[in-house]
Amino acid sequence: MKISRPAKWCCAITFLALALTLGINWQSSTAQEKKEEATATETPPAETKPAEGDSKKPEEKPKLPAYMTATSPPDAKEPLWPDPAGGNSGYWTTPSGDPTKGGDDPSKMTIPDVYDRVVHNMYSINMVWIMICGFLVMFMQAGFALVEGGLCRAKNSAHTFAMNLMVYPLGCFAFWAYGYALGWGNWYSAPVGPAWYSPMGPGTVLLNEGFSIGGYGICGTKGFFLAGLDDTAVMALFFFMMVFMDTTATIPTGTLAERWGWKNFCLYGLWVALPYCLYANWVWGGGWLAQAGGKWGLGHGAVDFAGSSVVHAMGGAIALAGGIVMGPRIGKYIGGKPQAIPGHNIPFVILGTFILAFGWFGFNAGSTLSGTDLRISTVVVNTMLASVTGAISCMVYMMSTGMKPDPSMICNGMLAGLVAITAPCAFVDSWAAALIGAIAGVIVVVSVFFWDRVGVDDPVGAISVHGVNGTFGMLCVGIFANGKYGLDFNGVPGKVTGILYGDSGQLAAQILACVTVWVFGFAMAYVWFKLSNFIAPLRVSADVEVQGLDGPEMGALGYPDFIQK
Repeated sequence: MKISRPAKWCCAITFLALALTLGINWQSSTAQEKKEEATATETPPAETKPAEGDSKKPEEKPKLPAYMTATSPPDAKEPLWPDPAGGNSGYWTTPSGDPTKGGDDPSKMTIPDVYDRVVHNMYSINMVWIMICGFLVMFMQAGFALVEGGLCRAKNSAHTFAMNLMVYPLGCFAFWAYGYALGWGNWYSAPVGPAWYSPMGPGTVLLNEGFSIGGYGICGTKGFFLAGLDDTAVMALFFFMMVFMDTTATIPTGTLAERWGWKNFCLYGLWVALPYCLYANWVWGGGWLAQAGGKWGLGHGAVDFAGSSVVHAMGGAIALAGGIVMGPRIGKYIGGKPQAIPGHNIPFVILGTFILAFGWFGFNAGSTLSGTDLRISTVVVNTMLASVTGAISCMVYMMSTGMKPDPSMICNGMLAGLVAITAPCAFVDSWAAALIGAIAGVIVVVSVFFWDRVGVDDPVGAISVHGVNGTFGMLCVGIFANGKYGLDFNGVPGKVTGILYGDSGQLAAQILACVTVWVFGFAMAYVWFKLSNFIAPLRVSADVEVQGLDGPEMGALGYPDFIQK
């Protein structure tokens, strides 16, 4: 089989990145122990008695307000957290003015009074930022529905759109019931730098219980059904992380479209939070992959700023397992050769892609969890650059290899660039972001044809867009991170730095995370799809598939005036 020159270059770049890892210095010494406890919870060092004749007094440790240390003062009648209204996180300025805080008269305010208001405003800005970005991520569901629905045939449009609708409430219920507890139940105990504070407010101190083996975090154990967590900061984190999970849940619906039995899909919607939240805990919840930097000296441990692996690679791994178990659509392969099955509405696909690209600004920049972190501008620019170079390189590659500039594939090129930049968006220069997007735009085309050749039928290219390029994005952190951002990330001193800037250990940590997400995600999903098939059929009958799933499965046709016979 003759391989085109662009494909050779892609392979050469991939093998070069892997070859560089062979020279990684695997230091066995532990880089840094787990982070120190928050200022208020740690035991103050014993004061040293000054020697006779020494007039110097021992330095007193500054006493931070309760809303910075998340510790209730000794004279408090009851714990300050959970804090249902946010009144314990600094002082909210109101027209009436609390007279004990200086009221509305600036001349009567003390410095602590002013500081109260400054801190509360900081928490408020961060909270509004998280909410708005979460709204954008939730709206991405409409984009997924349009992309997947448009790439499928008209006879399955109601079914495909309905999956994108119902995966949201089903996944949300599962996240509320058990997912949040498993993924973020021990979030406050994650390894962080000594100067870190919770950007949403001190109430996240409640997320402090988890299960570990030998000191390595496995999962959280607090927050099932949000019991006992009626706190503003906890709710903000819950909402933002829930809409992220829903993105993962949606990815397999594209791969398994046009043949997935509805009842089995509903079971999947209640299950998908399990693998997602466990792996999310390992990377974002202080689990063992995040600890790989402090415990094994692998850079800053697994670093995934906004979810190239946690969200996208996990979704791709689940989709691949489902696609293998499900099998291809009827008519996809004739004589062993893949046949094109065109979607019914390319304008839907393009509109959905724009909605996704718009929502991605909230997806990536919102992952700062802080509107007061000015790095959000860099994140936004890098996200934009990767999306446009992904679309351009995808188009150029297709045309240079004799293909037409298929609009649906160009859309996948843009989405591939967005997926790839999701992990490194805060850690790379703009030139690197443009390069990452350009490479992703080529990878997605090569990957789509690869899966077609090996017999995995993926109607929308979700495995290639999310799974393959999510993995590539994770590796890009270990390659292109420039050491300008991420101070004390995962509790490791310094900033996140890739192999091009001197830290080979970071690339090793990224490779470890990529292997983990694919092995764990694929294995969990493969077993699930096999077992769930005994509860409710995974695939519809051949007659239903040929007729179209809208009528038999949903009882409603997407296009009742245009019936295919």
